[in-house]
Amino acid sequence: MKISLNWLSQYIDLSGLSVDEMSDMLTFAGIEVEDIRQQGVDSPYVVVARVAAAEQHPQADRLKVCQVDVGDGSLHQIVCGAQNYKVGDKVPCALPGAVLPGNFEIKVGKLRGVESRGMLCSASELGLPDKEHGLWILPQELKPGTPISQVVKADTLVEVEVTPNRPDLLSHNGMAYELAAISGREYRPVSIDDAGVALEPAGDFVRLDQPELNPYYTAVKISGVNVQESPEWLKECLVAVGLRPINNIVDITNFVLHELGTPLHAFDAAKVQGGIVTRTAYEGETIKALDGQEYTLNCTDLVVADQSGKALAIGGVMGGEESGVTDATTDIILESAWFKPSSVRATSRRLALSSDSSYRFERGTSAWNVLRGSVRAVELILQLAGGTASPTYVAGSPVPNPAHASMPSCGGADSPVSVPASLKQGKGATVTNELGFVKLPWKALDQISGGSISHEEGARILTALGLKQVPDSPECWLIPPHRLDLTRPCDLLEEIVRVFGLDGIPSRFSGPFVAESPVDAAYNFQMELRRKLAALGFYETQTIKLIASESADGTIAQVKDALPLRPLQEGDLIRVSLPLSEDHSVLRPAHTPGLIAAAVRNSNQGVSGLRFFELGRVFRNTGGGKGRDIETDTLGILVSGDRTARSWADPRPEQASFEDLLAVMAALAPGHRFTLTPAKPREQAALGADVQLDGKACGYFARLSLARCRELGLGQPVYVAELDLRKMQEILTAPVKAAELPQFPGSSRDAAMELPLSTPNADIAKAVESVREKLLVSYSCFDVFTDPTGEKLPADRKSIAYTFLYRDPAKTLTAAEVDAAHQRVLKALTDKVKGLSFR
Repeated sequence: MKISLNWLSQYIDLSGLSVDEMSDMLTFAGIEVEDIRQQGVDSPYVVVARVAAAEQHPQADRLKVCQVDVGDGSLHQIVCGAQNYKVGDKVPCALPGAVLPGNFEIKVGKLRGVESRGMLCSASELGLPDKEHGLWILPQELKPGTPISQVVKADTLVEVEVTPNRPDLLSHNGMAYELAAISGREYRPVSIDDAGVALEPAGDFVRLDQPELNPYYTAVKISGVNVQESPEWLKECLVAVGLRPINNIVDITNFVLHELGTPLHAFDAAKVQGGIVTRTAYEGETIKALDGQEYTLNCTDLVVADQSGKALAIGGVMGGEESGVTDATTDIILESAWFKPSSVRATSRRLALSSDSSYRFERGTSAWNVLRGSVRAVELILQLAGGTASPTYVAGSPVPNPAHASMPSCGGADSPVSVPASLKQGKGATVTNELGFVKLPWKALDQISGGSISHEEGARILTALGLKQVPDSPECWLIPPHRLDLTRPCDLLEEIVRVFGLDGIPSRFSGPFVAESPVDAAYNFQMELRRKLAALGFYETQTIKLIASESADGTIAQVKDALPLRPLQEGDLIRVSLPLSEDHSVLRPAHTPGLIAAAVRNSNQGVSGLRFFELGRVFRNTGGGKGRDIETDTLGILVSGDRTARSWADPRPEQASFEDLLAVMAALAPGHRFTLTPAKPREQAALGADVQLDGKACGYFARLSLARCRELGLGQPVYVAELDLRKMQEILTAPVKAAELPQFPGSSRDAAMELPLSTPNADIAKAVESVREKLLVSYSCFDVFTDPTGEKLPADRKSIAYTFLYRDPAKTLTAAEVDAAHQRVLKALTDKVKGLSFR
């Protein structure tokens, strides 16, 4: 909303208050200031000038050299490029030394070699809306040398963002009321005598067919009006807030809208047959609105029509062009009503049609202002357009303030409150007779402010905001009818603290210690895994949790690419009852479908090294669909393509293998051991293994089948792993028992063995572990050799070399003791691994 400070100063004393100070006050009170803009200039160097002569510039076709009279007895030479003026016109002139909006300073200079001692200005160059295309042509009666600030006042425009719960601030009067309460300055209310208004039942003149959408409607018929141009003061107010003056009747309705926040509309009475009827539109009914566009309505839209059935306006949104006020209008019907916010909002959104009126009705205008706005507009119309006004015809009854409607008493049935007549709100038909109170427990104020706000200060703030305290009941406050947002005790407490200022409330309490929860621990553990994987060169993916059960092109993430911790059984998949599309019909049972789809997209874009991971939740039934649905947090990792980045030194890097993925997993668990045990390959997996961490099952490891890789367009092997995060957290975050550094040296022995090519490494590890050799500290494979040609080694055999480390924590081992322990290990390998022989 745009606020003109010139206009605002009519309702509040702003003397001595800078724009920056006012902006800070509003901002800290919860009213965001979005923009501050100067409009017009207040400089003695910007004056009215008469163009005395104009000649063609000798060096430029589009420029003229003007001689202008600025009232100082001499002519000033100014070069100008505008084309819309003639000799004798009066225009604004900025002399050297003037500073225009945008901090643009005027100096003596030369344009194409000709001296120019100033600038002839358009309205926009003075911070005003453009009145012509080119220079601003001023009235001839103005004298040269008159400061422009005397022609149009310089103004400051403040644009504020008003929250939806504060419709009372959508007017200059409401903003002045708020600012007066915040700053403690004098508030000058608009004088409106609605008590003496003659009210009559609408009878047949106004009929409300949809009282649930339009419960309150007032109309005044004014005969004999003179529609003409508005006076300058009225046009200045409208132009300041960005409105285009039209005529005195329309301008008055817009003025009252921005003054009081009350939307009004004026109909040409000659174009209204019979009386006014508010009804819902007929399906497919059309109306041409004031913006010149035709709109098609449906049966949920509210329209204001006449008794012939012709639609005159879209209720609460915009009037119709056919019934609008023109220069030929002599009689008008002035509408002031209350429309249901949700109805106006629905119509405005559906038609993509918004107006200043709909903006306010959508947020809930106060019914208390309906009659006040009408009285104010009638007074101005009679003053500026003449005519004779009828009584105010009233249909329906006003909607009360929510506090009035929901809290008719303060103390309840057991403790009634007697309200003096002097505190009753409104007169005549402005509000209902139902009074509303909010009970404010002062102890709550002490609690939230730490005692820094006294009860007297709290009462002063509430009084400044328009609330009235009930005598003999200091905790009961009568809510003003324009504050629709105050319905609960906490609302009053918020108002006190907001106006008092948070800066005035000292911070006395530090945050209490809260022990780490399991959720915190899981979050910290997962973030640590993310950091480690990112440091290893992996990229995190965030894929959708819904995948396709199958796809025609084979590239969409789908169920057959899922390689979960446990093999899927019939009924394990959780399907969406009403999927948005077939591509999002199943909750993912594993991360692998999303990781594989990401790998395909990146490979298609030319990425040669694929390193991805994702942490998140996977979903499945248990026991073939017979158990309950479960959700598990898992970590998915994918490795494929080049092992290192390609460069001139290494144009063809080695391709990643399963050892690379195993090394990544080992880096995530330093001091712990990942091992792979053979498992039956699953669909789309050429190789598969169960993953154990310190001997406990915690995941699945696989290589995608070459057939599936070809189908997806991937030209290299793809390795994936799916790890259970909960089990990893249990193992990796368990208390660590540190061991003393060994005091005695160890001794190592190597062993080279030949065995069948199909023998898995897990068989060797199992045989070594079965010995339970006390002196054996560690063992690892350091060489594997195969020869597919069969020349150096049979093609169905492989040679593997291991190193074994032996140590006794109590003494230094002799060679004989080491050899004996080593022979026990070798014997176990010979006995338990079929086809093994030592070389």
